[in-house]
Amino acid sequence: MNEVSGQKAEVIPVCDNMEKEYFQEKEHTAEKPGIQWHPGFCGAAELELISNRDALEFQREYNLSKKPLRMDLLIIKKLADVEIENEIGRIFKKYNVVEYKSPEDGLSIDDYYKTQGYACLYKGLGDTVNQVPAEELTVSIFREAYPRELFEALKRSGRKVEERFPGIYYIRNELFDTQIVVTGHLRRESHSSLRILSTNADAEDIREFLRNTAWLELPGDRHNVDAVLQVSIFANEKMYNEIRRDAGMSEALMKLMKDDIADALAEAEEKGIEKGIEKGIEKGIEKGMEKGMDHAILFSLRNLMVTLKLTAEQAMDAIGIPSDEWGKYASRL
Repeated sequence: MNEVSGQKAEVIPVCDNMEKEYFQEKEHTAEKPGIQWHPGFCGAAELELISNRDALEFQREYNLSKKPLRMDLLIIKKLADVEIENEIGRIFKKYNVVEYKSPEDGLSIDDYYKTQGYACLYKGLGDTVNQVPAEELTVSIFREAYPRELFEALKRSGRKVEERFPGIYYIRNELFDTQIVVTGHLRRESHSSLRILSTNADAEDIREFLRNTAWLELPGDRHNVDAVLQVSIFANEKMYNEIRRDAGMSEALMKLMKDDIADALAEAEEKGIEKGIEKGIEKGIEKGMEKGMDHAILFSLRNLMVTLKLTAEQAMDAIGIPSDEWGKYASRL
């Protein structure tokens, strides 16, 4: 067991920007081209380490060289007085190279060696000789499905594969301490953020994630939750539509999505007011403004219903229309 006296850590995720795509009108979710999995994984990785949030510093992008050669995630432990609580971090030493394979990616022996190569490059590109000692460097590879062929190839080459925790496999007799994390086999109660990064997410995993994250208020935490949900909802639209029918889960989902609802509302209001004023300008500025606001509300409601797949009642509640005025707009939607 690689029990590391927990240390403060710097987590450097490398993620591309991603458009907010909660609900796309696609019939099939088993294989959706274009899903940007890595931003969701980076958010999930930070949520996994949330117990040590005060000891973590997050920076975007870590290039291995001047050319576009980069690792998905680099975690640097800086001090030795804080224990990393999450079992995924038990193997961590000072320098920790992390690679994520999306559900659409394979994990072959060549992929394994490529990640080991990233670690070798990171060690070899230090500013001074042995700045990154090999004994202080670890490798972690994340993938949803169990990589049976890879494990067999590793065993044939003399490595030992040991399941240290459920879904977490240590690779012994390797140049660097290495673990392979099979996210689909992780404990649900403590790793739901990684388990729902799937094209076949389990409903109970989603509910567990919503329950575990509903209390988070800090902007950084909400951003990470949002990144995970963007990917998971896009990949599992039908499942989330079913969960939205659950009153308690729908409320939690709406709460987590309130920033996106606000963004959609602001954009809709701006466009709606412009169109309304344009249509009503012949009747005078005052009438035009009045007509514009009415048009903006209708535009906002339709926008939320189409973009976020809300019912008319949910949309009217989301933008704060008094319930006694719902009939005024419902008949026009």
